[in-house]
Amino acid sequence: MDRGRRYPMESQNLTLRESVFPDCIFFAEWESKSFIQDNFTMSQTRDYEEIVKEFVIRELEKDKKQFTIVLREEDRPIGRVYLSRIDTCSDSLDITRIYIGEEDCLGKGYGEEAMRVLLEYAFIQLHAERVTLDHVPTNYRAASLYQKLGFHYEGVLRHAGRKDGKYVDFHLLSMLRAEYYENCKRLL
Repeated sequence: MDRGRRYPMESQNLTLRESVFPDCIFFAEWESKSFIQDNFTMSQTRDYEEIVKEFVIRELEKDKKQFTIVLREEDRPIGRVYLSRIDTCSDSLDITRIYIGEEDCLGKGYGEEAMRVLLEYAFIQLHAERVTLDHVPTNYRAASLYQKLGFHYEGVLRHAGRKDGKYVDFHLLSMLRAEYYENCKRLL
C-alpha cells in the first residue's frame, strides 16, 4: 500500500490537502470548542503548544497522515483529518480523527463529503483492504453518518480512552474494499 499522493484531493465543495504547520493555529482554535471536545477524548486543557508538538511528531511518523479540510469556494480551512496505523503489510488504516471545526459549516454535508473523499483516497489511491474508525457512543451524528456510508459495527472497545478523568468506551467500525466498491455501485 502506497502512502499516497502529495497533491490535494478535491470534491465539489472541498479540498483535502496535507496539513502544514500554520494550520496548527486552526486546530488549536477548533479543538478548544465544546462541540469538538464533546465528541473526542482530547483534554479540555489542550493548548497550541501541545497541538504543535503532536503535529510535528506525527509528521515524522510514516504510518500517519494529516489533512486539512478546506472550503474550496473561499479557500478557508474548516476542519481536520488524522489518519493513523497506515499499514502497508495488511493494507489497512484508521481514520483516527475527522471533524468540521467551523460552526457555520456544520449541518451542510461537508463531513460526509470529506469522508467520501477520504474513502476514495484510502481504497483507490492507497489500495487499502480495510479502513477502521471509532467514535464515542454519544456521538450520534458520527454514528449515523458512518452507517450511511456503509461502515459495519464491529463492537465496543471497552475503556479505550479517558474523558474528564473517566474511562470511556468507543464503538469500533470498519469497511472493507469490496464493501466500498459495492457501495459505489449503488450510488450509480
